[in-house]
Amino acid sequence: MYRSRPTDKLKDDVLRFLSSMGEDHSILYYDIVGSEAHSIMLHEMGHITDGELKKILSALEEAKKNPASIWTEEYEDIHEALEAFVIKHSGMEAGGKMHIARSRNDQVVLDVRMKIRDDINEICAALASLVQGLVQRAKENKQVPMLMYTHLQQAQIGTFSHFLLSYAYGLMRDMERLYLTYHRINQSPLGACAIGGSSITIDRKRTAMLLGFDSIIKNSIDATSSRDAFLEYASTLAILTSTLGRITEDFIIWSTTEFGYIELAERYTSTSSAMPQKKNPDPLELTRAKAAVVTGNLVSILGIVKALPSGYSRDLQDIKPPLLGASAITLDTIKIMDGVVRSLQIDNERIRQVASTSYAIAIDIAEHLVLQNKIPFRTAHKIVGALVGKAASKGNIPLAKLEFADAASVINAHKVDIKADQLMKIINGMTPEKSLEARKSSGSPNLLEQEEMIKSLSQGIANYSTGIQKRTKMVEGSFDNLERTVKNYLQS
Repeated sequence: MYRSRPTDKLKDDVLRFLSSMGEDHSILYYDIVGSEAHSIMLHEMGHITDGELKKILSALEEAKKNPASIWTEEYEDIHEALEAFVIKHSGMEAGGKMHIARSRNDQVVLDVRMKIRDDINEICAALASLVQGLVQRAKENKQVPMLMYTHLQQAQIGTFSHFLLSYAYGLMRDMERLYLTYHRINQSPLGACAIGGSSITIDRKRTAMLLGFDSIIKNSIDATSSRDAFLEYASTLAILTSTLGRITEDFIIWSTTEFGYIELAERYTSTSSAMPQKKNPDPLELTRAKAAVVTGNLVSILGIVKALPSGYSRDLQDIKPPLLGASAITLDTIKIMDGVVRSLQIDNERIRQVASTSYAIAIDIAEHLVLQNKIPFRTAHKIVGALVGKAASKGNIPLAKLEFADAASVINAHKVDIKADQLMKIINGMTPEKSLEARKSSGSPNLLEQEEMIKSLSQGIANYSTGIQKRTKMVEGSFDNLERTVKNYLQS
């Protein structure tokens, strides 16, 4: 339909190569409402008559109700197919005017911006639910001592709650990035036309208002050429899914028989075709993989836009599959993770038992020596390190099972003014629970600190949820108003 200068039809293989129809169905609704807003604005500006507008809007409403009735086989994309549908149902005299002062260049990016705008709100809502789930499970496990790891080696005593809260904070930063990206997405390019605007008088702010945008993109070249807001969005999704990937890796390790800290609900596991005992964390493993897929999508988009000249280039068409794919993958992944978190079975006794037999209290003993005996930390570090070495050489026994002679030999070797019985008293009194009670630094797994974190995260979730609801209602309200305006014109 767009072929005015070329006279030959596209060859079938060329049409298939050019077509974006496979991805376009997800933006069809936005193309319809965008066309309705544009047509109403054209009528208000005096470019199409009342009768012509009714015919166009009637055809667009039919397309909205029965999208499957739009013939797509002969067209390059959904925009061309929709316009052909409107012309067929309203006639060329009316439908042929729908594209006045508009180009596919501003039309395509308009549709994608509206789709991504909705995706951001949906992803943020799902993310808020996930964070809420993490905070709830943290409330339930504030007093479960658990090993923390560095280099996957036992490090310090923490709590299961502390891990969950660390995930919640990471995801809240992801939420913040998404929330800020929304503002840069929610700007209307419609009316920029192909690249340089139109000689026909239009009202870009009117269409922006009808479609729920905060503002318009001022510069027409910028409106049709730039994709930095999409890149920012895809980058945010890549960071978000990498956060989810880290959480899943922890859960996969902790769910092994060797760790036994958690058990996944059966509905979030798979089995083996050969080994009947298996309960595999397949959804988590795929979550880990999806992080790589979303990152790959970001790299694809970056590669496409790199060094493109200003102005629309058809290369930009191929942004849609990785961009919209990243949206869908991220949303699905968050929902899976939310279900996993809320249904986790946590073996508190196993977690506590492993923590109590570890050497992770070593740093607490060293700090106690610094405070009580006023010795340099490096000296205390060497003393406790030597004690751990002795315990390890005796079959990895707990520090509390060392003998008086062991403590005395270490003290003598380091020539410090500490009595052996005093050192053994410190060692015997340092349990995982005492370790947690002794923590004073802000952000530590001390119970009071955890309660403060839970409080601040809960408030943050509530604030974001309110903002997401307002944004969603604003867009829905704009579309409701557009629908009422369409009905008024059709009934007048």
